[in-house]
Order: sequence, then structure tokens, then C-alpha cells
Amino acid sequence: MAGDGRTRSHHDVIVGVRMRHYQLFLPPLLLLLFLHTLLTPRLSLASAHECPGESISESPPAVFNWKELNYHHVCDRRIVSSENLPKEGDVEAPELLNPEKHGLQCTYTFVAAPGERVQLYFRKFYLRGTPPECNHEYLDVYTEIKNPNRVDLVNSPFGGRYCGHIPPRLRISLYNSIIISFFTDFTNTSSDLFLASYKFFNGSKYVVGDPSPDTLCGYVIHSGIQKQGQFMTPTYPGVYPKNITCFYKFNGKKGQRVRLEFRDFDLFYGGSHCPFDQIKMFDGPDHISPLIGTYCGQQRNLVIFSSGSTLLLTFSTLQRIADTQNRGFMGIFNFSESYVKLDFIKTKEAEHIRGTECDQRILSQAESNGTVYSPNYPFPYHPNIVCRYFIYGLQDAQNLERVRLQFFDVFEIPAKPKIDKNCSDGYLRIYLKGQEQENAYDKPDYELCGKTLPQTIVSYGPRLVMVFSSGNVHGGRFKASYKFETEYKIPGTPSPAGKCAFTYNSSSQKYGSFNSPRHPSNYPSNTTCEYTFRPNPDEQVQVAFEQFAVRSDNSNVTYRNHCQEDWVEIYNIYKPQGSDSERERLNGRYCKTLAPGPIESEPEAIGLRVVLRTNDVNVSSGFKANYEFKKKEVVEDCGGNITNQEYGIIHSPHWPDKYAGPDREAGAFSCNWFIHVRPYHKVLLWLQSFSVEGHPIERGCPAAIVRVWPDLDNIPIELCGENLSDDETLIISKSSVMRISFLTANRAVGSKGFEGIWTEIQDNFLPSGPKCEQFLCSTNNFCISKNLRCNNVPNCGAGDSSDEDNCVKATEVNVLMLVGVGLGISSVLLIVVCIWCHRKRVRRREDGALPHHVHVCERGARFASVDSGDRSLSPVLGTRQAHHLSRTSLRTETVV
Repeated sequence: MAGDGRTRSHHDVIVGVRMRHYQLFLPPLLLLLFLHTLLTPRLSLASAHECPGESISESPPAVFNWKELNYHHVCDRRIVSSENLPKEGDVEAPELLNPEKHGLQCTYTFVAAPGERVQLYFRKFYLRGTPPECNHEYLDVYTEIKNPNRVDLVNSPFGGRYCGHIPPRLRISLYNSIIISFFTDFTNTSSDLFLASYKFFNGSKYVVGDPSPDTLCGYVIHSGIQKQGQFMTPTYPGVYPKNITCFYKFNGKKGQRVRLEFRDFDLFYGGSHCPFDQIKMFDGPDHISPLIGTYCGQQRNLVIFSSGSTLLLTFSTLQRIADTQNRGFMGIFNFSESYVKLDFIKTKEAEHIRGTECDQRILSQAESNGTVYSPNYPFPYHPNIVCRYFIYGLQDAQNLERVRLQFFDVFEIPAKPKIDKNCSDGYLRIYLKGQEQENAYDKPDYELCGKTLPQTIVSYGPRLVMVFSSGNVHGGRFKASYKFETEYKIPGTPSPAGKCAFTYNSSSQKYGSFNSPRHPSNYPSNTTCEYTFRPNPDEQVQVAFEQFAVRSDNSNVTYRNHCQEDWVEIYNIYKPQGSDSERERLNGRYCKTLAPGPIESEPEAIGLRVVLRTNDVNVSSGFKANYEFKKKEVVEDCGGNITNQEYGIIHSPHWPDKYAGPDREAGAFSCNWFIHVRPYHKVLLWLQSFSVEGHPIERGCPAAIVRVWPDLDNIPIELCGENLSDDETLIISKSSVMRISFLTANRAVGSKGFEGIWTEIQDNFLPSGPKCEQFLCSTNNFCISKNLRCNNVPNCGAGDSSDEDNCVKATEVNVLMLVGVGLGISSVLLIVVCIWCHRKRVRRREDGALPHHVHVCERGARFASVDSGDRSLSPVLGTRQAHHLSRTSLRTETVV
């Protein structure tokens, strides 16, 4: 199939050549044509006729050669409707011989009687041309022929060119004629190339109401003349024409409404706004009336109601080159006084949805409210009606609402008893999840009927839709109030008043999460949200933030600076004994991207409260946090109550190793130190080593934090990171008590931790005031106990080591050195003893032998005596003799 005009030039050439042949050979051709018609059988056309009252279908088919066709043009056929002949039949392709491959053209003209139309349907189609060019063989279609007796095909509206195996769709003439033109330049042509069925039929169905003068298809329908009927496009169900405009104006009586139901709808779809072929419907008599809608493409179950007694429908198509084969539309119309009266739509925020029988749309005006009613309220509703209520809250960058629906006074929707479902006839279905956007009306969240007032219903988001079907039973009535409340999309138990207040009870859930309104989308402006956590009496609650981004215009915000625009505050909640009222104590205020550190409620507190406050300028994405209720720890991971000491050292768990990390068992730490010193003294804390994950300027301390309370009645100093300022390194309490806490979240990855030295210092001491009777630190001017002098601990703080200067220190003895010295002395003594024994033994050998009767115990003395005597009495005795004597003596002694 080819587009309009793609190969029209070749057709023009063929026509021009044929006209020149006729001008040149017209006189002799007339004679030859007369003889030929007498002697040659005609081409068979089943049930076809060239003129009224003549049928030639019994003749056998003829085969024409190109000369006969060129000179006599005998393959053209003209089929005219007649009362005496059948109104329908078939035509097929001509059988042609064309050995020279000249371009041959045959034209089939179908002419209906006045008031009739022609329908043409191709049952077979096997042309040998190739779409879209359709060279060599094709079929052109013309369905908008006004005068078949004076045909100018070149200037007639073109219905398309077709070839290949895809036939034209069903065609119906716009007037009373259709022409198809067959072209081929193949050597032979058989009748199997195409087979088409034609039909002449009454065209009165296309005329509805009163035709408008000087229009092709403009009609005015009056209910006084015709209360119901049918309307359609001018050539339905055939392909509708291009470049036409039609209108259908429906005029009812006062109190009537118009209903249009489209049974078939097939228009060219050019986009959602229908820029090409389209239907427009106006809720009134003319084009300036409110527009109901613009429609194109394919529509199913399209039913339109007027609000009043008149309705205008316009149908327009464009002149375009692209070939389309859409069939248009067909519908029925009704005028009636029994359609639903619209006066039951009473809320000022509600409006009737134009084009529907009784649907209404209610749009929020920012936390507004109103009432909805059943159709015909306060009277019983009518049977067989369906009305929809679209109740939509605000949803934009700054607002998000939900709908609260509460039925009151009366609710009567009769229901027949049935086992498989509650509502067997009439029902009221309620949709809370936006099912109407997907046309999923078979999946309601509630289906209500009967006479019992339903419970209060709250939507999950900004949409709540009610669909009321009255069924076949003449029913009762109902009414309900609706209220738009701000939707925060926050888990937890919301406040009954609809405020942004949520409660988390340990008795309901031990752990969970909470977030700023609509997180991760931006929270609304000018809002205050409260999150209250209620542990059991033997529990505490711990909160840790995962994500945090609260708007601040101050680029220098830190934990020590105040937030001015939007912020999050955290409070401990207390209830004094014997009092019914609660009081709060602020723990800190946070904004920007500086997330609060992990925090837990105080042991004596009854809960914890997180508050988000936003102003009316700009917003941000807010936060997400986790909470967990835990038993109060009798023995904590670290920390304790410290009293009756003058100094001490505190540090994070596992110091000097990491306090937590992948190489250790996962878990959160909770350490609390309460340091009490003597009256009229203060606590000096020096954090001499500090490395806790987090960054107090860029992202805050969401995983771990050190808090120091110099004043228990004020907010603490919160510390993380590595590089502490001087004010954060050296902290002095306001009284004789200081509290330090160290908390980690489960997400902590670990770091070195911290170590700090605390020292008791004298209160109210100034260099110009009372004299320090203890020890005065020379640089920091702290008065500390003289007992801390030279204790190997720098108690004077950072940059001051005066308490450890000029100390006489005992010589440090190394145990290993002592062991070495002892071993050395022992070795020397052992060597001396060995040498002495060896020399003594040698001397004994050199002495003479002792008598055999000498007792071994007297050996030493006797040897000495003999030796001494021998040496004095026999000085001439040789050494050899002396040695022999000695050996003899020893042997003798041994024997004894």
C-alpha cells in the first residue's frame, strides 16, 4: 500500500497518452469500436451491468491484447445501481495480454442511485507491485466522487494507492460513487489478482436530525422530534475521509440531559493532545461552551453526559499525505429527564466532572473539610446509577495531605444476603491507594453496604475515591464528612487531632525508625513535628540518626552555634514526683548536615522527645533515625560514680585499642562518668588524647559522640573528630559535679577513642584573691592538691607541667637488670669456688700418702701434717717419691 500521490505522475502520463491517441484516431476508431463490440465477447462481471436493465454475467471472460485496450479502452467498467437488478455483486481483475509491457489502465466505476451509498470490500488482493512505491502494478481508490458523469481523477480526493498482498480496508462512498483504477505493465494479467464485492445500500442512516444547510455533515437533533437514535461518521464503517468537518448538535428540553454512548471509536492517534483527527465535545450549544474533552485514537466504553439540556459534538480531520485507514465512530444518543440531578453536589469545593452523569471532584483548599452525599439526597437514590467521588488532597513540593472520611447520621445501602460476598446488589467501594489511576476498580480497599455506620477511614496518601453503585434495588441514602489532613509519611502512632505528632511506646514496639515528613523528599515549610518515645519504667530509649539535612542559611553552623532557620531539638522528659505535668530539658539543637550523635534518655527521665521546627522559607530533605528501647544497665560498659578522689583517668573502652570496629564484636557502647569532688572545688577535665569518628563541622557525630556537662542544668558540650579546640580540650565544671558520657551507634566502625585526666581544683581561686594553700600551677593558675605534686600525672592541664617539674625521683631499677646483675655475681662466685677447689685438689695430689688407718674425716689435717713434716725432715726427698707417697696414701685411705 502506498501513500497518497506517491506515484500519481505515472498515472498522469498514461492518461495524457491515451487522450492524444483519441484525438488522432477518433474517426476510424469509432468504426472499429462498433465492429469490435458486435464481434467480440465482453469481460464477465458477475451481477454487473453497464446500464440499467442489462446483465451480461453469462458471457465468458475475454482476453484483450494491448492494441485493443489502447485503441478501444474496452477493459473499463461502469456498474450502476438499478431497481431491477441485485444490489450487490463481485468484480475481479481483467485478463490482459501485454507482450510489449506497455502501461495499461482499467477503471471500474460504481454508481449508486440517489439516496444510496456504495460499499466496496476486497476479498482477494495479490497485486505484484511492491509497497510502498507500488511500481509496475497497483490499484488507486477514489471514494469522494461527487459527479460520476464528469470525473477528473487527477483533481479528485485521493483515497490511496495499494499493491502487494494487503488490500484496502472496507470503503463506503461519501456521495454515491466509487472509482477504482487498476494499472499494470506486466506481460499478462489474470483475474486472480483481486476480487472485490460491491453493494449498493440506503444511505439514510448517515442523516440524523435536521441537516444543516451548506454543510457536508452538520446535523441538529431535537429531542422533541427524536429522543434517541444513532449517529456516526459519514462513511462508517468504511475509512473516513480526510479534510472534512462535521458537527452534531443535540438540543433537549428543559430538565433533560443528553447521553452519548460510543459503541465503536477508531480515529487516527497523533498524540495525547489529538493534534490531527479529533472529536471535541462541548457542554452546551456552541464552541464557546465549556469543553468536556478532546478525543482520538481508540476509545472503549466512552459515555458522555451533558450537564444541561444541550451538547455539541464536532468531528474534524486534516488533509495529510500519510495514508490512514481508520473507520471513525458510531454511537447512540438519548434525551432523558431521569438522569441524576446534580443538585446533590453541595460542597463549595466539589464540582461536577463534565461529561459524566454524577461524578464529582473535590480538591483540597489546604486542610479544608466538607460533606458528601448520595445522589438525590436527602431522598432515596434511584436504581441503576453509578457515581464516583474523587477526593484529592494537596500534593506538591510544599504540601502533602491525606483524607479522613467519617460517615454520620445515616447509612442505608440495601444488600441482599449472599454467602460469597457482603454486597450483592448496591455498594459503596472505597479506594485508598490510587487504584483509579490504573483503572483497577475491581480492587477496592473497602466495600460497604447495609445499615451500620462504617468506621472512620483514612487514606494512605492524598487520594481517596468512592464509587457508588445503586444496583437494581430502589435504595436509601448516606452522607459522610471529609477532612484534608497534612500527610507526613511518618511511621508511628499519629496524633488523633491530625497534627504532626507521633508517639512510640515500648509496649507496642521495641525498635523501629522515624523520619522527617515525606523523607527522602523535602519536608513541608512552616511545620512543627514532635516524636515522643515512651519506655517502660525499667527501660531507656536510644536514638541514632542515619541521614540528616536540615536547612540552614548560616555557613558557619557548628554544635556550638545556634541554628536560626530550621532545626531539630532533642529533649529529655521528666515528671516530678507528685506532679501531673511534665517538664523537658533540652539536650541540643541541630541543623544543616551536622547530625546529632547517638543519644539515650536519662535513667530518671520518663521519655525522650525529638522536635523538628521549620519556617516558611525554603526546605530540605530532613532526616531518618532509628530508635530502640533497652533495659537500664546496672553495670555499664564503662564509666561509673567517682567520689573521694583528687584526680583520675578515664578512657574509652579497649583503650588504647579501638573502641569498636570490624575486628571486634559489634555493638553500641554507653558509658557515663559522674565525678564528684569536695565542696568549694571544681572538676578540671583535660582530654589529652582524642580520636572519635565523625566531623563536627561537615557531617556531625552520627556514629559516636562524647558529651561533657560542665553544668548539669544546661546543654552539654558535644565532641567528635580528632582536632579539638583549646576550649574543648580543657573543660572546667561550673560546680563540684561533672558528667561525661560516651555513646556509639550500631553503625560505628571504630576509632582510637579518647583518654582524659580529671583533677580536683580549688573553686573561686584567682591570683589576686585568696592564697592557694595547696599547689599553684604556674601556667594555668589552677590550685590543686599538694598531694598531686610529683605523682607522675600532669594534673595542671594542657601546656602546664609545673606539678611535675623539679621532682627528686627515685632511681628506677630495672627488674631485668637486677636479674642480670644477680646472675653475674653468682657466676663469678661459682668460678672462684671452682678455681679454689681445683688448686686445693692439685696440692693434695702433690702431698704424700697418709697411713691407711687415718680416718677420712681427718684427711685434710693429716695431709697437711705429713706434708709439712716431710718437707721439713726430708728436704732431699724427690718429687717423684713425694708423688708416689701421695698416691699410695690415697689408695690406702680408700681401702680403709
